[in-house]
Formats: sequence, C-alpha cells, structure tokens
Amino acid sequence: MLFKKIFPLFLLFIALSTTAQKKQITLEDIWSNGTFRTQRMESLHSMKNGKQYSVLNFDITMRSTSIDVYDYMTLEKINTLVHSDSINNIQNFSNYTFSEDESKVILTTEQENVYRRSRLGIYYVYDFSTLKAEKIADYKIQEPTFSPNGKYVAYAYNNNLYVKNLVTNEVIQITFDGKKNEIINGITDWVYEEEFSFVRAFDWNKSSNKIAFIRFDETDVPEFSMDVYGKELYPEQHVFKYPKAGEANAIVSLHVFNLKSKTTEEVKVDKAYNDFYIPRLKWTNQDDVLSAQILNRHQNELDLWFINAETKTSKNVLTETDKAYVDITFDLTFLEDNSFIWTSEKDGFNHIYHYSKTGKLINQVTKGPWEVTRFYGFDKKKKRIYYQSVENGSINRDVYSIEINGKGKKRLTEKEGTNNASFSADFTYFINSFSSMETPTEYTLNSASNGKLVKKIKDNQTVLDRLSSFEFSKKEFSTININGNSLNMWMIKPANFNPEKQYPLFMYQYSGPGSQNVANRWNGSNDYWHQMLAQQGIIVACVDGRGTGFKGSEFKKTTYLNLVKYETEDQIAVAKQLAELPYIDADRIGIWGWSFGGHMSTNCILKGNDVFKMAIAVAPVTSWRFYDTVYTERYMRTPQENPSGYDDNSPFNYPELLKGDYLLVHGSADDNVHVQNTMRMVEALVQADKQFEWMIYPDRNHGIYGGNTRLHLYKKMTNFIQKTLIAINNKD
Repeated sequence: MLFKKIFPLFLLFIALSTTAQKKQITLEDIWSNGTFRTQRMESLHSMKNGKQYSVLNFDITMRSTSIDVYDYMTLEKINTLVHSDSINNIQNFSNYTFSEDESKVILTTEQENVYRRSRLGIYYVYDFSTLKAEKIADYKIQEPTFSPNGKYVAYAYNNNLYVKNLVTNEVIQITFDGKKNEIINGITDWVYEEEFSFVRAFDWNKSSNKIAFIRFDETDVPEFSMDVYGKELYPEQHVFKYPKAGEANAIVSLHVFNLKSKTTEEVKVDKAYNDFYIPRLKWTNQDDVLSAQILNRHQNELDLWFINAETKTSKNVLTETDKAYVDITFDLTFLEDNSFIWTSEKDGFNHIYHYSKTGKLINQVTKGPWEVTRFYGFDKKKKRIYYQSVENGSINRDVYSIEINGKGKKRLTEKEGTNNASFSADFTYFINSFSSMETPTEYTLNSASNGKLVKKIKDNQTVLDRLSSFEFSKKEFSTININGNSLNMWMIKPANFNPEKQYPLFMYQYSGPGSQNVANRWNGSNDYWHQMLAQQGIIVACVDGRGTGFKGSEFKKTTYLNLVKYETEDQIAVAKQLAELPYIDADRIGIWGWSFGGHMSTNCILKGNDVFKMAIAVAPVTSWRFYDTVYTERYMRTPQENPSGYDDNSPFNYPELLKGDYLLVHGSADDNVHVQNTMRMVEALVQADKQFEWMIYPDRNHGIYGGNTRLHLYKKMTNFIQKTLIAINNKD
C-alpha cells in the first residue's frame, strides 16, 4: 500500500520536473536568433524539359550563390548552371529569371527596395553558351525582361523604357518624357503597385517585335511628403505622388512600341471612359492582339478588351459587373486557339470559367459553395486545369485537377492543412509544399496524374525537434456563432491550462476585406509571440469576422460602404461571448492588430470600452480619408459620395470613449499608412484629455523592421501587455 501511494507521487514529480525543464520562448528566439527558422526551396523553377527543376542555393559560409538543377525522379543535383564565384565582380545574386528557351538567365544583384514590390538593382545577363555575364546597364534599373526570342531585354530607368539588343549591345530608348512625380512609362505608380499588386506595366508580344506599356501621367495627383531623418545634420524630405480617397488619380494610357520601325503609338478602345484604371495588360497568343482590362473608378464594372495593334481596332470581349466591386486577379490564361481561362465571383464564389476568343462563355469549369484560391495552369495535352481551393474547409488548401469541360475532378493532395503546388513544365509532376498547425513546411514530389507521392524532398523535422524542448501549446481551431454567422476561430491556452483558473484574454485580428488569419498552416513570427504570451499565462484568440475571405462574396462584401463597422461589432461580440467562459477573466481582455487591424483594435477599445481593457494599434488607419483611392474607394466609394461611411467609424472622431490602456505605434517613414493617421489620433486623445502610450520609429516604413527595430517593438508590446493584462489591474 505504501508503494502504491509513493509511486503516483514519484510520477507527478517526474512530470513536474519534465515540465520545468521545458524552455521558454524568448523574443530573441523569434526576432534575433532564427531559432524557429524553417528551410525553404528558394526560387523554384521547372525546366522546359519537364524532367528537371532549378533552385537558388545560398552558401552562407562562402557568401556565394548558385543556380542548381535537380532531377525530378532522383531528386539528385545534376548540374550547377551558374555559380557567383565563377563570375567576375559578382559576389552573389539574389534572384534569377530564364529566357524562354533557357539559353540565358538574368541575375539580380545589389538590389534595393523602392516601395513594397518595386526594386532597383544591377542586373546581368549570363549566357550559357559563352559562360559570360554582361551587365544590362551600368546603373540601377527596374524590371528587366527578356523578349520571348531571348534576343532583347526591355527595362525601365528614370521613368523611361529602354530595349537592349543582346547581340549588338545596342540600347534603344523607347520613351523620353519620363520625369519623377510627373510621367512614368512602363512602371506602375505607387497606388497601382500597392493595390493592383504589380510593378512591370509593359509586356512583349509573342513575336518579340512589339512592346505594350501603360503610361502614367501623375501631374495632377497630390503629393505627400515625409521627413527622412537619417544621420545627416538636416533631414531630407521624401516627396511622392499619393492619391488619397476622392482625389485625382494618374491619367493612364496604352501605348505600343514597334521594334522594327522604332515608333510608338497610343492605342485606344472603342468606348469613352471617365476616370478609369488599367489594372492588367497582356498580349494574347494572337501576335498583334493585346488584351487590356479597364476598370471604372467605382470598381464595379470591369471590361476585358482585345486590341489589334496593327489595325487599331478593339473589341470588348467580356464585362464583369457587381453591386459592390469586382476583384482583380492575375488569372487570365490564353490557350493556343486564343480562347481563355478566367476566374470570377459572378456566381457568388470564386470559380474558373472558359471563354472563346470572342468572349462567348464555353462553360463554367468549377462550381460549388467554395472558393478557387489559385490557378496553376492548363495541360494542353490532357486538357486538364490545375488549381488550389478551399473545398476541404475554408481554413485548408488542397490541390485539384479537372478537365476543361468541368468533368473528371481529382483531389491531388491528401493531408489536411495548406497545400501549394509547383508543377513541372509538362505537368508530369508537382512539388507540393505542405504545412499545418502541427507540421512545419515539408516538400514532396508528387505525380500530377493522381497526386501519389513519388519522393520526399525536404522537411523541417529539425524545427520540430528544436521545438520539443520548448513549452508549446496546441492551436485549437473551432467556430463561434456571432451576429448570425459561424466564424472561424483559433485559441492558444497556456500549456499548464487549468479550467478552474481564470486567465487574461488577448485577441488578435486583421479583419481586412478578403483576408484570413484563421488558417491551418505552420507558425509565423506572430504565432511564436502568441505562444510566448501563453507561456506567461495569457489565452490568445483570433476570429475572422464578417468581411474576411474564402467564404463567398456575400460574406466578404457585407462590409461594403461601412469598413470597420461590422468588423468591430463582431470582435466586440466575440470578446463578450468568450468573457462568459469560466476560465476567462472578463476584467482582463485586450486586443491588438497591425494596419487595418490597428484601426480595428483602436475602434474596439473605444466602441467596446465596456469589454476591452487594453489595446495595441500598430501602424493603424484612423481615417479612410487619409488612405489611397484604389483600396478605399473599392470598399467605400469616395468621401464625397459616402461621408458618413468615412467619418462614423473614424476613431479620432470619438476619442472621449477611451477608458482602458492604449498603445499606439507607427513608423515615421510609412509610405503606405501615413504617420499622419497616428498624429491625428494623438491630437484627438490629447484634446480629450485621455492618457495613453505611443511610440514612433524613425525612418521605418509600414513593416517597422530593420536592425534591432522589430525586437524593440515586440519588447515594448510585451512589456505593455505584462503591465496591463498580466499584472493586477487596479484601475476603476
């Protein structure tokens, strides 16, 4: 009997000792030491033969890079195409792009950021026949792009377009009127880059004898300026064109350069537009026919035009309309007969459609109450389309194939989580990257015909092994019924969770239109931070409310004309419902978010001041009047048309509602959500005599990173949480 009593105590001692030995996650683990960094396959490219693929490999020790080719079947390296050590004056390169025939490659070096997607760099063309690398230009350029025949490279420099003949080295200047903050040729302006997600606004035709490009006249677009403090005696001023909601956009026009005649002509469509966007241009498979998408300013009517550059004629082959807005995607693929594949939300969910070259609907390829989330390509031999979707639940992603007539659908991935495919050029194989809340990203080679595993390529078991020594909690997925909707949710509880105790609740969200934070995928940096907070005795939760994505257009577009109103109501209702759980301390509930999420957390602590006791807002919008035309008007129309939609949910209009603890953070050089938003919020709180904390990071952009910055930011936020949620709250 004595032994039986002692033995359970011994087991308890062992269990407690094991728990005690588990390491605690630190901010340095997340932001400095790379403790949880996973391995990836960088710049994966399927070679034209369909039997091999290339990746960019970095040798950290030697500080060199190489493009290495691997065999799909054996997964063994069979060749190094180019190594930075073998090229004079190149220490390493950060990316590469093949010519269509793979006889040459463009190597990226000395790259620097302009804005979120745009880059300047020194670029080389490496010729595999001569084993020599030649600079494209002696100065930093943008978006160098091979012609389809590999004989030319087009690029942008100082707002003008150029073409270099790779045989003769002759450089032809295409445009001459480019001027900073006035005229841009072939490269998007700030708002197109940010909101239409592309930078290169030029395209080669199939025969390599014409280049189509968009010209931006920014002359009448208002300027925004930011002080850059740097290390000099006087700050510099960065001035750029930024069209805020309701203000003038750049005037855009379409042009075609003829390489043979060395002339440029403007091309027009057979319809008069007033204030419009050209969010996409792309040559079709018919040599002289250019496609251009034209979107009205309200963004609820999109026309797809086919423009014949020789005859100067045009035809509107497809029009999409929506009572709210039409989403722009890159999913336009031309087949050999110039029919095309297109994705649309026209039936309430994003699906794949096949149209004839004249714009007649041939058939809707995919159907159902779920979303296609990615189009991978079309196998012309098997006449099959490959795509990713949320058919297996909106928090998951799977890869499928289907015949172009909509029959013979096959699910090609088996594991529940996030699957993403990179197909071989001939659609024989695909490399699948898979992750879930329990599995860090693993890469496998699979058959494209049935999805069967061929070989394992790479996993991140070392990360799992490393994590096993840390105290770690499971991310629990569920749904919660709020305001008549079933919303996706995850929750992280402390590893030693005791349902008899009460814990603070810290909520995280972004909530922007079409976004998703509740997804079955491996951890990002914020997930590790949330785990660290759970170790400190906090329950962390995240709910995707109305307006978020992958549950159909009606759910997503319910916030139209009233951004942040319904999203805020949902987060407040979530907090109140979770507060009723016996293990949640209703007096210690907080919320945080970044950008749109910062707007949300600010609104929540004001309009939900009876439930939220603290909030952190990083780089928040505080008035949609301060944000750009394309994004804001898509969801709100203009301030002139919808003033109440802009002002009724702008937190600096009701600062007197603040009762709890509030931390406000911004980067002074944020070109996206301007620090003006925070300054106006600060002034409103000061005049309302409300105490709060705030931090400005000098010369940091919307991402607030660089050097020690991220570590400092998360230390500040952690300290604020410890003071306001973990410590006993003595405030009335």
